[in-house]
Amino acid sequence: MISPDPQPLLTPAEVARLFRVDPKTVTRWAKQGHLTSIRTLGGHRRFREAEVQALLKEHRS
Repeated sequence: MISPDPQPLLTPAEVARLFRVDPKTVTRWAKQGHLTSIRTLGGHRRFREAEVQALLKEHRS
């Protein structure tokens, strides 16, 4: 059985580009609970694209 494609994930730098902020700001948002982050096996943060797009849409309103 083939598993469905996982939800696309973004790096802090990719999220930062979308919001036009520094990647450290994105990390701070994650620590503050504004964005949910997933940790890779190497300990790096990744963000669900759908959640980021929803926050971006809310931010632009």
